[in-house]
Amino acid sequence: QVAWVEMNGKSPMIRLAPIQVSGQLRARLWPNLTAVLTSATLSTNTSRQLGVDGDFLDVGSPFDYRSTSLLYCAKHLPDPRNESFPDASHTELRRLILAAKGRTLALFTSWRAMQQAAEALRPLIPFRLLTQGDGPQPALAQAFVTDRASCLFATMSYWQGFDIPGDALSLVVIDKLPFSRPDDPLAMARREAAGPNAFRFVDIPRVATLLAQGVGRLIRTSQDKGVVAVLDQRLATAGYRSEILSDLPPMKRSISFVEVEEFLAKC
Repeated sequence: QVAWVEMNGKSPMIRLAPIQVSGQLRARLWPNLTAVLTSATLSTNTSRQLGVDGDFLDVGSPFDYRSTSLLYCAKHLPDPRNESFPDASHTELRRLILAAKGRTLALFTSWRAMQQAAEALRPLIPFRLLTQGDGPQPALAQAFVTDRASCLFATMSYWQGFDIPGDALSLVVIDKLPFSRPDDPLAMARREAAGPNAFRFVDIPRVATLLAQGVGRLIRTSQDKGVVAVLDQRLATAGYRSEILSDLPPMKRSISFVEVEEFLAKC
């Protein structure tokens, strides 16, 4: 287990969490029941993390991702760790929103990044711009669907379970690969336990799962069509990119903005 202290308002709070849950689940849960675990995004590695020793079956997807979706990586943008990235990413996000004629869900890895993007783009786009925090999620979803040219900017809680089928959503934009904060106590403890291979066995699987969940906001039915744009050039340049891409749906891939414009024009 790992323990750490957080501030809850003005009061310190002690947190305690298991570094791995597989042993406890294997000992306390799975021997007592028969379970069927299903997911549209989790990989085969998940069974090991959950301590499951049973069978794994991949039944594929009913969606034709290759013809209905395009995965675009803005390879030309600076590295997200570069100080020039925010301005460059805002310019690219504006181009994407205009190409999609609104209809955009932009997902950010931090609240600050979302607020900065909203502040920069609100006066520059001719579409209604909603942000997480403007209201409860159901109300924002209804407003987004009702105004079919609107845009919604949100953070990590919208990467999972946010369901907008139909042509109200034709573009999902992800600002960065969702790596954990370097000072996250639980991630630090898991990296320490994994040793020299921590990046491969701790960080990459988490990024791949979260990215797959974010990408999954686009295609919700067999009639849906659109583009997922990742503004993090590392998805096209980093040596570990293949491990992340292997967990994503088999979408057509591109680094060409012209291809994005052509694809969105047909959505």
